[in-house]
Amino acid sequence: MPEPSERPLEPRPPSYARVALGQVVTSREANLLGNIHGGEIVKLADSAAGVVAQRHSGGPAVTAALDEMTFLEPVHVGDIVRTYSQVNWAGRSSMEIGVRIEAQPWDDPTVTSLHVASAYFVFVAITAEGGSRPVPSLRPETPDELRRQREAEIRRAHRLARREEIESGRRGPRDT
Repeated sequence: MPEPSERPLEPRPPSYARVALGQVVTSREANLLGNIHGGEIVKLADSAAGVVAQRHSGGPAVTAALDEMTFLEPVHVGDIVRTYSQVNWAGRSSMEIGVRIEAQPWDDPTVTSLHVASAYFVFVAITAEGGSRPVPSLRPETPDELRRQREAEIRRAHRLARREEIESGRRGPRDT
């Protein structure tokens, strides 16, 4: 019988690992302007993305890159911050996890949640020894999931092209 790591992995839909997490933010997370520090929002997003990566891959996964983080609105002390995360793309051992962050005042449920930030993380599934391991492919089921996968492929192509351009520039012209 093949080892678990040698068995073919069944494709999984984004809904398999999707999570929503929430918490009330306090003055401990505030910056000098009295808003929640951007780093705290990044930390919340990374934690939510990590849960999704672990669930999709079926084991440990680590943050390899924060591909993009966009802050749209400030988050205030006392807001309920919610993160919505799912796998947008899966490769051999890496995954792009998209995170949407929303905030709502803790004391007024009539106020509609506000989209305050979005992020795209790249995670790599790892073995106990720290090497990469295969992850299940992604099986999008809705038009929105297909759009997310297509956009993730564009971000990945840009990331790889940027890395190649930087490495090419570091090599410099060859002496003849």
